[in-house]
Amino acid sequence: MATIYEVSELAGVSLATVSRVMNNSGKVTPKTRQKVLSAIAELGYRPNALAQSLASKTSNSVGILIPELYGPFFGIMLSSIEKELRRAGKRVVITAGHSDETKERDSIEFLLGSSCDALILHVYSVPDDFIIGLNKGPVPIVLLNRYIPEIADHCISLDNEHGGYVAAKCLLERGHTKIAYVSGPHWKVDSFKRVTGHRRALAEFGLALDERLMFEGDFEEESGRLAMKHFLQLGIPFTGVVCANDEMAAGAMDTARSQGLSIPEDISVVGFDNVEFTNFLNPKLTSIGCRIKEMGLMAARCVLKNAYGESDLEIKNTFEPDLVLRESVKSR
Repeated sequence: MATIYEVSELAGVSLATVSRVMNNSGKVTPKTRQKVLSAIAELGYRPNALAQSLASKTSNSVGILIPELYGPFFGIMLSSIEKELRRAGKRVVITAGHSDETKERDSIEFLLGSSCDALILHVYSVPDDFIIGLNKGPVPIVLLNRYIPEIADHCISLDNEHGGYVAAKCLLERGHTKIAYVSGPHWKVDSFKRVTGHRRALAEFGLALDERLMFEGDFEEESGRLAMKHFLQLGIPFTGVVCANDEMAAGAMDTARSQGLSIPEDISVVGFDNVEFTNFLNPKLTSIGCRIKEMGLMAARCVLKNAYGESDLEIKNTFEPDLVLRESVKSR
């Protein structure tokens, strides 16, 4: 098996230069880089990751903990994070916490035990004081879609309350006064804040949320179907539905159509997240854009800045969602 010393000798460069080429760090001329790459290819050299880690005292790997490993939201977010880290020569280790405190803690321990240089955490259940304590440790962390004042510089968050407000206002400004609402689990902070924003918009128009037209979903498509079925069985008139994410909105639209209703002629629908499939629904779904790609990019840059010393990177910590108006909403 070829060694780094043989690569150095064949390319006619120092060991340090070979290392810089392999780690994509430091300045190396294109001509020298090509010499090293040609030597690596000719010898069939494969770097030993453990040896590299011991030598550099870094693993060049970043741990990512998310609630689930499915769904368009997390796919978009993970892709954005991975792309930016790969640009810098880093790799990712991904695991899921399933919004359960014990599983989130176990997953964090797993990532720390895997010698990750930094952690990106999208967690719901572990308490603030646990995260604050974790932030005091030797491994830098970034908190996604959650805000803790004590570690504000390490948080990449979305103003979910404003997003809920904008979603409701979209319908209210178009003459809708009977609006149903499909929330995520009430105990999740982002879900709670979206409901809070929804109530604020209603209050501005002199209305109160009809609790009978409130359904607690779980952010999955099937709960959107169940919610629409529930609303229709109530027999209470409504002309608009706001859903706390796009998957539930897609399910709600599907059930409405199966009951012979037309969107938006009979019911207007607003989603949240603006994931890619919203553009391919029939009709195209009005949604709240929450900058998933940008949030993932900022989380990755925060890691590169705090764990790997890329000090010139600009970091944006807070994002404000906006309305993406499409055909699923009609004025009354």
